[in-house]
Amino acid sequence: KFEEKFCAYIGCEYGVAVSNGSAALDIAIRALNIGNGDEVIMPAFTIISPAQSVVTAGAIPVLVDSDPLTLNMEVSQIEAKITPKTKAILVVHIYGLPVDMAPVMALAKKHNLKVIEDAAEMHGQTYKSKMCGSFGDISIFSFYPNKHITTGEGGMMLTNDKTLADRCKKLRNLCFEPNGPRFIHYELGWNYRMTNLQAALGLAQLEQIVGFIDIKRQIGSFYQKELSILKDKGYQLPLEKNKYANNIYWVFTIIAPTEKEKEQMVNYLAELKIGTRPFFWCIHEQPVFKNMGLFNDESYPVAEKLARNGFYLPSGLGLKEEELLIITKYLKKYINS
Repeated sequence: KFEEKFCAYIGCEYGVAVSNGSAALDIAIRALNIGNGDEVIMPAFTIISPAQSVVTAGAIPVLVDSDPLTLNMEVSQIEAKITPKTKAILVVHIYGLPVDMAPVMALAKKHNLKVIEDAAEMHGQTYKSKMCGSFGDISIFSFYPNKHITTGEGGMMLTNDKTLADRCKKLRNLCFEPNGPRFIHYELGWNYRMTNLQAALGLAQLEQIVGFIDIKRQIGSFYQKELSILKDKGYQLPLEKNKYANNIYWVFTIIAPTEKEKEQMVNYLAELKIGTRPFFWCIHEQPVFKNMGLFNDESYPVAEKLARNGFYLPSGLGLKEEELLIITKYLKKYINS
């Protein structure tokens, strides 16, 4: 039921619920037959999960830099990265605004590539009025506790391709043969099933998604109004909107002028018991991938600046107005001191 309801909400035909978003990425990549030596174009600035799934499948992540305003992958750089080995484009919608999907889909069609759409942070966000997660050949969502909809842990793959959906269902359940003798296996899969308890929680959360998104946007609007003074000091606040979306404010991001100033502000807030979180670290700078010999001598300046200078403020759905007032009061005090 959760699969059906979530599919209907996003606008896809088939949903396959799994144990978490990373599991969804693992299965999506295998289901698309991406493997040894294949190349997958993806952003340099994102959580490690997409790159981990690509690498553990034996494929090669090919990175593109970030757009400095939306923080998403710089779509104009994708085509130059396409080679005969390219199998897919893996887009990751980052923090609040979606990737510019129209040119991505045009490139995929032109070069006969698959699109994997990581919408883990984008429950309810739209691109040109169409739901994020409805564009990819296969799309993935996460239901981790900090997402708009949570099942504690959990994830889902969405697709309009029944053959692909059936393949995903098989891979999440140890590759049991749907019509074969039980406990006879011809290939390896995973035990990545979602529990019924998680799905029940997901259904209850889904009923409240419109209200949750409204709260997120109220928090974002409050921060934008109260913290506009930061822009005069060289800090970058999130774009409120662009030509294809209004920010959904999964988190409220701040990019400091320098890494030193970021650390000073974060430490100041920590002393006041106000929590912050750092931005993702760049894929090409992850020690685990460096030790594998990946991304040697590669540099992505915008992504590197984001990773070093960026952090985000408390952004949870449970924040009270008085707590937001405390956070903004101390930030304004810090800037004015």
